[in-house]
Amino acid sequence: MTIHKEGYTSIALTVLVIFVINAVAHYFWSDHNWLIWLIYVVSFALFIIVLQFFRHPRRITSLNERQVICPADGKVVVIEETEEGEYFRDKRLQVSIFMSPINVHVNRNPVSGVVQYFKYHPGKYLVAWDPKSSTDNERTTVVVENKLGIPVLFRQIAGALARRIVWYVKEGDQVVQGEQFGFIKFGSRIDVFLPVGTPVNVNLGDVVKGGITVLATFE
Repeated sequence: MTIHKEGYTSIALTVLVIFVINAVAHYFWSDHNWLIWLIYVVSFALFIIVLQFFRHPRRITSLNERQVICPADGKVVVIEETEEGEYFRDKRLQVSIFMSPINVHVNRNPVSGVVQYFKYHPGKYLVAWDPKSSTDNERTTVVVENKLGIPVLFRQIAGALARRIVWYVKEGDQVVQGEQFGFIKFGSRIDVFLPVGTPVNVNLGDVVKGGITVLATFE
């Protein structure tokens, strides 16, 4: 288990804030032992919460061209046919994963292949489970075509707390299934769009792991 590079600044700022708060508490309330200890406990809890959020566990993905691997840790909140209006402009099978603040927030490529399309969209910060978040929130859209010639669209979506989306891919890149393509801070969602009729290997409410769980299998 390591700490993700996106967490270095946030962790450093957290440590600075904790140091200042504790220094001020000692200066003004040094004779109130119960208050000092309460601040110690809250400070420790805050540090652990921020630290665990940026954890980066090592994951070994079994590469398979016919499988779509889960791009993030979280819970499956949507499995439905819907109209994808940005790239495909037709009916697609949507599978969505909601990431809570306690989940690992590394985002991983669901398939290997070439990035055919990438676009960043500024937007709102609706709660991630709101259906409109897929089209109205800050988000990125990535389309990767695998060796079978099947394009898979996946979308990072910011939530009410997530105010920064990070990505490491661009059009023309060759990406590998299970390797990280981005990161979202503090709770969010990822949508995956597949051809209609693709057999899905998960159910609504399932808890999934990025880089490990098989979302779907191409026939």
